[in-house]
Amino acid sequence: MDVVSVQHEYGIWGGEDGEYVLDFIRALDIPAVATLHTVLRHPTNRQRAILTELVHEAAATVVMSRSAAELVTTAYGIDPRRLDVIPHGVPDLPLVDSATVKPAVDAAGRDVILSFGLLGPGKGYELAIDALPTVVAAHPTALYVIVGATHPDLLRREGEAYRDALKARIQRLGMGDHVRFVDRFVGRVELMRWLEAADVFVTPYPNLDQIVSGTLSYAMGAGRAIVSTPYAYASELLADGRGVLVAPGSPDALGPALSDLLGDDDRRAAIGRRAYEHSRSMIWSHVGLGYRRVFARVAGGTPVVSTSGHLALVSA
Repeated sequence: MDVVSVQHEYGIWGGEDGEYVLDFIRALDIPAVATLHTVLRHPTNRQRAILTELVHEAAATVVMSRSAAELVTTAYGIDPRRLDVIPHGVPDLPLVDSATVKPAVDAAGRDVILSFGLLGPGKGYELAIDALPTVVAAHPTALYVIVGATHPDLLRREGEAYRDALKARIQRLGMGDHVRFVDRFVGRVELMRWLEAADVFVTPYPNLDQIVSGTLSYAMGAGRAIVSTPYAYASELLADGRGVLVAPGSPDALGPALSDLLGDDDRRAAIGRRAYEHSRSMIWSHVGLGYRRVFARVAGGTPVVSTSGHLALVSA
């Protein structure tokens, strides 16, 4: 073994704010490459200290977006030359017509809006549900599908109270025939099928500081038209006509945006194609090559600074 790849998320390492990651990386006798899955815009002093020390202990640090790299340098005072920007990986899927896949997920004839991921209040599903009456008024066959199990931490604390609250909200709005929960973990094949069956993908996240989203990345990789609140990662990836951004916390903005896309096949397809083309540098083979180059550089002890000022390896 020549290099250790350390995945950093505050919640997956033990100790206060995941401080045990520092004990781990200090105990290594070979170089480590740290990948930052969360970069907080307003960290506590302890969170800032942990992240800063992790970056300095690591031989190289990977972030998954330009906005994350800028935030690490400005909010944490990290030298940009210590950073590599490698995008979030996505499967290499063909670009397909959603209508051809819908029968496989029992959604034939429906206008499918999709969200997926571990269920929890940070996902903003309430916003999408509140926007549905506007969508359904224009598209009576609309179906909002929410794929994913409840987050295990939330499940331990309060059971299915959050999911039950969403269901009660759906019933109050009279949207019971227009929302489907797939309330379990789904395998890769089933998840890809849902992505391909979707007409529109929505990430209504309330946290505008969110610096990466695997769900949004996957939707781009499937060539779906995306509607999103303008959190940091979405603002970067959906720029230049690759998606539609709407005001946060506003069902009055989200509903018409979804309706307009469902009603305009040409525009929806064009946005999906732009997202798909942009995501070609994000497919796993390109991302894997980027990591291989970082690992080889670190193992060989020969850092190379990119022309952008970052140690950036975006794609082959």
